[in-house]
Amino acid sequence: MDEAKDIFKKHQAQTFPFPSCIEIESAKGSYITDVNGKQYLDFVAGVSACTLGHSNPIINNAVKQQLDKYSHVMVYGEYVQSPQYKLAQLLADNLPENLSTTYFVNSGAEAIEGAMKLAKRATGRSEIISCKGSYHGSTQGALSIIGNEEYKAKYRPLLPNCNTIVYNNENSLKNITNQTAAVVIEPIQGGTGFVTPTNNFLQKVRERCSETGTYLIFDEIQTCYGRLGTLFGFEKYNVTPDILCIAKGMGGGMPIGAFISSWELMKLLTFEPKLGHITTFGGHPINCTASLATLEHLLSANTMKEVEQKAEIFRKYLKTPKIKEIRGEGLMISLEFESEELARKVVEESLECGLILFYFLFTKTAIRITPPLTISKKEIIKGCNIIKGILDA
Repeated sequence: MDEAKDIFKKHQAQTFPFPSCIEIESAKGSYITDVNGKQYLDFVAGVSACTLGHSNPIINNAVKQQLDKYSHVMVYGEYVQSPQYKLAQLLADNLPENLSTTYFVNSGAEAIEGAMKLAKRATGRSEIISCKGSYHGSTQGALSIIGNEEYKAKYRPLLPNCNTIVYNNENSLKNITNQTAAVVIEPIQGGTGFVTPTNNFLQKVRERCSETGTYLIFDEIQTCYGRLGTLFGFEKYNVTPDILCIAKGMGGGMPIGAFISSWELMKLLTFEPKLGHITTFGGHPINCTASLATLEHLLSANTMKEVEQKAEIFRKYLKTPKIKEIRGEGLMISLEFESEELARKVVEESLECGLILFYFLFTKTAIRITPPLTISKKEIIKGCNIIKGILDA
């Protein structure tokens, strides 16, 4: 093993026994280039994070200008900083009235943590309900509500009074009661292979939450900023949450997250006690600048309008008996195979052929496709032909 990979494996904490270990030289548009000059077409976009592709000049130029003004100056919420308030205003302008006030954090897991605290503070209740098969992050609170015991068992005890319903099973909604502080749900389940709602399930969850005085929290960490062809996933399904959690794609490749609710609800974090939620680097001006540039571009360009058309190209060119099912919405696509072995073979051989695909947490028979929204139709066809070539062989 060369020196860089040796240091990487020895001195950087690892999350997975067999990382791909591509040593990165540069990344631009839909491509990542390694130190040997090999180019990889990126069908993953940093797991839905690089919304406008790599090294997008719109984002880069905005970040460079902000760097010359100031970077971190004070803990979040103390000083008035234009990247923060301009982003908060633009979000409010494009969200329903009950989602008018944003608390900026550093990641999706932090957004979930803040939303859970807010629901508990507002209701005086302690129960949090999530879905079996859900994923919401790896911090202690977020881990407490993910729907997979394998990932939780070694870290117990976790938060008490965390229970589950079954995604797309309306009979399980009876578990939501007037003792429930919040239901945390992904509009599309990410870790299980992009399972989409059926039979108006999200509407029925909304109705049950309203009946019981329970706050509905949407985890839109993967669906936000245009991935489904709408700015947010709840617009796709015409269901408005009480609290919205976003991250990943909102930063255009920079680390940022947020939880969003009404002014009346969010101000509960200001009093009794003061500093009800605190973060040092949340709302970092550089990251807010990147997010603002991403959002402004998506609102003014045709990028989101082209999502459905691009999704149809994927479905057309990946139509083969070797793929058991194509799931998901927009540019959030899952390919289901007959076996774990075939799914792994496609990912590994695609990488050798210069195409980046990725796995899911909770299913071994499916693979993820979440390219930059800016990917071209020509690039989509090129990548699909690599996948089909491997399957045909």
